[in-house]
Amino acid sequence: MNLPLIDQKDFSSQEYTIHYLPKAEYTECKFINCNFENSDLSNIIFLECDFIDCNFSNVKVVHTSFNDCTFTTCKILGVQFQNCNSFLLAFKFIDCTLNLSSFYQLKINRTKFTKCSMQQVDFTEAEIKHGTFNTCDLKNSTFDRTNIEHADFTSAYNFNINPNFNQIKHASFSKENISGLLNSFHIKIKN
Repeated sequence: MNLPLIDQKDFSSQEYTIHYLPKAEYTECKFINCNFENSDLSNIIFLECDFIDCNFSNVKVVHTSFNDCTFTTCKILGVQFQNCNSFLLAFKFIDCTLNLSSFYQLKINRTKFTKCSMQQVDFTEAEIKHGTFNTCDLKNSTFDRTNIEHADFTSAYNFNINPNFNQIKHASFSKENISGLLNSFHIKIKN
């Protein structure tokens, strides 16, 4: 499918809840304070785009391409990222709310999550090797058969990762959050 190319354009304070963002290939574009809630972004290509202060709640992303995209202070509730185009998938999240979203079976190695609320996020069977969870709240998030080798969890909190069911070799944790690896063993940790 040949999509029109939109290059280096800024979109500010746009409402895409009724009239959706046109299908196109967006390269080096900025979306600032745009509302995409419940919209359909399927089959759209985003290359090196920045999303700042946007609402992505419940957005459909079937076959959507995110290549080297950055989300900053965005509300991203309930997004099923596993439906994205996985080819060259690369993004990072800074100060975002990703609650109830899913990365099921996705390869998102080296992905950086910084200061994100990630409650009830599904990472089942995902591969996040060398990923970073910097000051992220992972309360009730699911790590099941997830590969987090070499990932950095040193400042993450509220996570529950069972070492028996996940690949955690060379992952980093801190003394303060190590209990998140031991919860499944029902042991008591005392100071």
